[in-house]
Amino acid sequence: MRRVLILGGTAEARALAGELTERGVRVVSSLAGRVTAPRLPVGEVREGGFGGPDGLAAWLRAERIDAVVDATHPFAARMTASAVEAAARTGVPLLILRRPGWHEEPGDAWLRVPTLREAAGSIGAGDRVFLTTGRRSLPVFAHSSDAWFLARSVDPPEPPVPANVHVILSRGPYTVEGELALIRDHRLGVLVTKDSGGSMTTAKLVAARRAGLRVIMVDRPPPPPGRLCVGTVAEAADWAQG
Repeated sequence: MRRVLILGGTAEARALAGELTERGVRVVSSLAGRVTAPRLPVGEVREGGFGGPDGLAAWLRAERIDAVVDATHPFAARMTASAVEAAARTGVPLLILRRPGWHEEPGDAWLRVPTLREAAGSIGAGDRVFLTTGRRSLPVFAHSSDAWFLARSVDPPEPPVPANVHVILSRGPYTVEGELALIRDHRLGVLVTKDSGGSMTTAKLVAARRAGLRVIMVDRPPPPPGRLCVGTVAEAADWAQG
């Protein structure tokens, strides 16, 4: 029986684990352990890091893994780099599964920036900002003392955080009506988010369009050159099974 390691933590990773299990493939899903009470996929689950590419390569050899699917978050660049290096050292085939990114639609007012730091620099004095870039990103915005932030994350952020911040602990999916209510109740004028893609959090983009919010969109890092990359669970399942 083939044994496939899925580097997970995303909805696509969970769906892939379920699909491969149904096809008779033995799956091990790896979770970084950064989120409290994560949604677990079917099959075997491993939590915690590997110790960089050296540790991952050793684990692949010891566990006799036949293939690796990197289905981590599109912004998990460090994990992807470790997977690429470990796969190259061991000769284990590697596939990258990345859901497609978001695109502007009529009525949107987006500013695309390459980094979180540039996103922070694009916030003006007096802006009321809906910040949905994750709890680990808040220190980047800690010096934006002239703006007010509504920050949403699954787990509480660690300091430093902006002086004028209100944190909401929540996990998607979200509704357009709920997002519009947040925008209205907190008088928000700017949405700052990452180009994560997917359907679980698109409601904030629809709400921003309807409410006329300016959107600062942080571009995702490009996939590693020379590596096979697909955008759907079905494509990843066919590759991993074969």
